[in-house]
Amino acid sequence: MPREAEAGQVAIVRDLARSIERCEITHIAREPIHFDRALEQHQAYVEGLERNGIEVVRLGADERHPDGCFVEDAAIVLDELAVIAMPGAASRRGETSDVAAALGGFRDRIERIELPATLDGGDVLVFGRSVYVGRTSRTNPAGIGALRRLLAPFEYQVVPVGVTGCLHLKSAVTAIDDRTLLANRAWFDGAALGPARVVEVDPAEPGAANVLRVADELWAHPAYPRTFERLAGLGHRLVPMDISEFVKAEAALTCKSLLFRRTDG
Repeated sequence: MPREAEAGQVAIVRDLARSIERCEITHIAREPIHFDRALEQHQAYVEGLERNGIEVVRLGADERHPDGCFVEDAAIVLDELAVIAMPGAASRRGETSDVAAALGGFRDRIERIELPATLDGGDVLVFGRSVYVGRTSRTNPAGIGALRRLLAPFEYQVVPVGVTGCLHLKSAVTAIDDRTLLANRAWFDGAALGPARVVEVDPAEPGAANVLRVADELWAHPAYPRTFERLAGLGHRLVPMDISEFVKAEAALTCKSLLFRRTDG
């Protein structure tokens, strides 16, 4: 039985298209994606959201956009507003229209990043009033500056972070609670995090830093058992969520949903 909704949380997801085999790849070698297995993993992910009482808005697959199921890159959603991204890969820019339409039902204020600025949502880590933004092949300095201007009226501090070892900032660091980050410092400029409390991934598991907070659960890909044990030892309620087929698409747990609170405006 699903739990009662967690503080009115909403998740936007998009079903995967068979064209996912043509997804963008930057830092890894291309491997065949087993579509039926990916479907099963995607369904388990969606059912996990629903089991936690989260309202799931499910967008249909779009064969024109092989990366479309990675909806995190299309927008940044804060309590005060939503910002529609400008993906750094030109092939992904058509993904944002459906996501923007869905967000219109939840945020009165919607802003946009416009070219020549580029910004992927996977490069944006919101941690309290700090917004860490990765400088990557997908997010340029103009994109970071544009986001800073849009968020300035709401007193968020936008902090640029150099990223060198992976596609997006959130492949290298995510939040495990309101005070603590999980990180692989080898892939980004850890000094940018300032005094934030940081737990390191196991050195043998460099890809383990991307986890997803879902209600009172912390989802982690089971391919990283040492880091999994490290987090469990800190008292977190760990839930394994297999996304092995999506890892082949250079994706991670946070990529597959836009998770935010429902507000009155």
